[in-house]
Amino acid sequence: MILRTLTLAATAVATLASAVPAMAEGGHFIPVMSYRTGPYAPNGVPFANGYVDYFEMLNHRDGGVGGVPFILEECETGYKTDRGIECYDRLKNNNNGAVVLSPWSTGTTYGLIEKAAKDEIPLVTLGYGRTSAADGRVFPWVFNFPATYWSQASSMVRYIGQEMGGLDKLKGKKISLVHFDHPGGREPIPTLELLAEKYGFKMNKLPVALSSLSEQKSTWLQVRKNRPDYVLFFGWGVMNSTGLKEAAAIRYPMDKMLGWWWSGAEADVQPSAEAAKGYKAFSMHGAGIEYPVFDSIKEMHAAGKGYEGEAMGDVLYNRGLVNAAYIAEAMVVAQKHFGRAQLTGSDVRWGLENLDVTKERIEELGLTGLMPVTKVTCENHEGTTPAALVQQWDGKKWNIISDWIPAMSDVVRPLVEQDAALYAKENNITPRTCS
Repeated sequence: MILRTLTLAATAVATLASAVPAMAEGGHFIPVMSYRTGPYAPNGVPFANGYVDYFEMLNHRDGGVGGVPFILEECETGYKTDRGIECYDRLKNNNNGAVVLSPWSTGTTYGLIEKAAKDEIPLVTLGYGRTSAADGRVFPWVFNFPATYWSQASSMVRYIGQEMGGLDKLKGKKISLVHFDHPGGREPIPTLELLAEKYGFKMNKLPVALSSLSEQKSTWLQVRKNRPDYVLFFGWGVMNSTGLKEAAAIRYPMDKMLGWWWSGAEADVQPSAEAAKGYKAFSMHGAGIEYPVFDSIKEMHAAGKGYEGEAMGDVLYNRGLVNAAYIAEAMVVAQKHFGRAQLTGSDVRWGLENLDVTKERIEELGLTGLMPVTKVTCENHEGTTPAALVQQWDGKKWNIISDWIPAMSDVVRPLVEQDAALYAKENNITPRTCS
């Protein structure tokens, strides 16, 4: 049985909608930090739909996990950090307490790291948030698998090197970074700067202010003037569709424009579908709807539950689904270890830290090709095999065009540990010993 809060209208004053009565105990409570309104709504809606649909499907098909249903309650954040933190504070103690939470925002994640640790609620920040939280010795309550921003950035550079015939060919090349001026958009910059120094390419940073997401002409005129060999495009929400239109207007070659995984959804390319043809973006999971798990989701929809017809199979719907699948699998791991079905936040944290999603298990879940193999450890909350896929827009749909491109962990991991150690020192944290 599910408790799902009705989302707010754009003019609503409160951030939390009135709840539909439902079971108050005997379930696993998971707040849903959605943003269905505002400039990021085209991205937030499919993400939330996929996330909720997977949990609802498990409730409908299996009675939840281990016979314990999920209780979901939605809170509208508008992708604003202050509202995200307010939602957390309002929801965390509902329904006997939240057992896990996905903030869906780097800004909100930063604001919740200390709060969640104190409250013993694990944060699952799927490929976003504070990258150095990958060091589980310092951040035992934060998990950013299957790959962090820094790892993704290194996979992007590796891919450019592959296209050029080797990383040594990067020397003297020009790469422009067009990014939104937000904690998320700035997060990968240190890694890119280090790689620029290492491989000898010149990186030109072009930040886009949050007030200018829908007006980027001056930014793309700079791109035209600089004539970079590649553009790395780190946007979100309306910035993405606007940026693609402006790139097309200056006739920048789309196959030389590479988006991170928050600039590669249908909502980003459909407004300029034909002009964006050839555009590439990175992803942490498969594309499309041809996976066995969707048979169960369609059955659930046929029973009148979930978000039937709402972006099912779109990139961000799939991302929300995979996010939920990781959480559910961590609960299975925890239930087996502790020998009980009803779990606490601390139990779920243990399950996340001991997650080992193998190829065989993914097949059992009906997620082969959609969900990557992932193994998490005490030391490494990013997962031990971070990698990314490249997808390309053909004017109508996204197609995966690469194998998994490994991150440069030899470069990224020392940076993670260095930043985590600094955080520990600044916050008087004694890193735990993993053995």
